[in-house]
Amino acid sequence: MARQIPPLNPLRAFEVAARLLSFTKAGEELFVTPSAVSHQIKVLEDSLGVALFIRQAKSLVLTTAGQAYLPEVQRAFQHIAAATQRLHSHNLSVLKINTPPTFAVKWLIPRMARFMAAHPTIDLKVSTSAPMVDFSREDIDLAIHYGRGGQPGLRTVECLPVEVFPVCSPALMEGPHPLREPGDLRFHTLLHDDSTYTDASNPNWAMWLNHVGVTDVDATRGPSFWPSHLVINAAVDGLGVALAKKHWVRDELAQGKLIRPFEASIPVEFSYFIAYPEERDDDPRIRSFVDWVRSEVAQDQETLAQD
Repeated sequence: MARQIPPLNPLRAFEVAARLLSFTKAGEELFVTPSAVSHQIKVLEDSLGVALFIRQAKSLVLTTAGQAYLPEVQRAFQHIAAATQRLHSHNLSVLKINTPPTFAVKWLIPRMARFMAAHPTIDLKVSTSAPMVDFSREDIDLAIHYGRGGQPGLRTVECLPVEVFPVCSPALMEGPHPLREPGDLRFHTLLHDDSTYTDASNPNWAMWLNHVGVTDVDATRGPSFWPSHLVINAAVDGLGVALAKKHWVRDELAQGKLIRPFEASIPVEFSYFIAYPEERDDDPRIRSFVDWVRSEVAQDQETLAQD
């Protein structure tokens, strides 16, 4: 008995249109016209004998059947993408990684020579283009995400905890208003990390000042920077005081380019996680990278404990 598999192009059009709830937006993603998407959906509905959308004047709504069908179709495409990835992995030594920009600049790239020496047959291809990777649609093997982990369908491995504290140029310890206590910040410019981390638990200057009991410093003033390594560069150049993540300023602190004017720090609920689809658990390239990151983090922790 022949399997009842609907035509794949209409099926893809359905997944995109159902996800975006718009034939126009679906056409933009698929590089076709909205009418072509509508035609593909009609072909699929005729093939299935079921209506998948309710077409209203200014909106598109999934029917009950469409709502039930969508997650299964998305899983099917994810399995196809994973199977294709495994097929390619037998022949390719390239590991495609997407990371936040500052993670790449301040942590990954300074250590890449050690990965290359340990794994000469794997070429890393590093990008910073996507804050959140959709593995079912993007040609990425693994991603570094900033958050709490535990994303559905993904294997997540914590690779870097986060702690935040103020840093500044040593020059700010001199002059008419040297930084001796947190209240002295009212005489200095606050530099803000304007990275797009939207969770309210991510520390900012208002939270740090509240943490140390300072109420007479305006935490809303001062220039903002994105990505995070730009605010660190601004602090090195003496533009003001930055609130920085510990791992991003290790080198600058060791070299004396930055100092910690105050010891108070705030641990962060978020961490950096390695994330990849669960079905790629047996990919030797991913296993090699995960093991290497874990060894680097362990070495970092030993070094920090000795400092």
